[in-house]
Amino acid sequence: MRRFSILFFAVFLSSAVHAATPSDASIEELLNAMHAEKTMDLMLPAIGKSMRQSMAIATKGQTLSAKQQQILDAASAKMAQTMKDDLSWDKMHAMYAKIYRDSFTQEEIDGLVTFYKSPAGTAYIAKMPVVMQKTMGLMQTRMAEMMPKIQAEMQQTMEDVKNSK
Repeated sequence: MRRFSILFFAVFLSSAVHAATPSDASIEELLNAMHAEKTMDLMLPAIGKSMRQSMAIATKGQTLSAKQQQILDAASAKMAQTMKDDLSWDKMHAMYAKIYRDSFTQEEIDGLVTFYKSPAGTAYIAKMPVVMQKTMGLMQTRMAEMMPKIQAEMQQTMEDVKNSK
């Protein structure tokens, strides 16, 4: 009887684990329902803008020559192109599929598909680019406010290191 119980639970648990792995088709359905490719395409310009704003914050108060500004602009454009190339949906798709496969069960994927196809899910998808854009803008404002504090702390740390000899 004991062997039967062990065998039963071994078979039951192995089939439960197997059933929990989401199918490739369901992951594709979820990524499509989430408009994941479109979201990636919308994020790239926002990341580029954020990078340009960060450079502007980093050089704030400095007088840059035309040549220096040209170098910064070229670097921003080059970095934006690198991100566009390396973060394209063609290159990111397999990674997203793996993350979702490793992170969710079939039941959870099915629930997410249902949500993203619902009116609330559709509204979420439609409004998230604006939410993310506003979040990034506010974060940059916060970072600009924090930068003098961080620079002062870094300067104090460097002075402390120098004086500790």
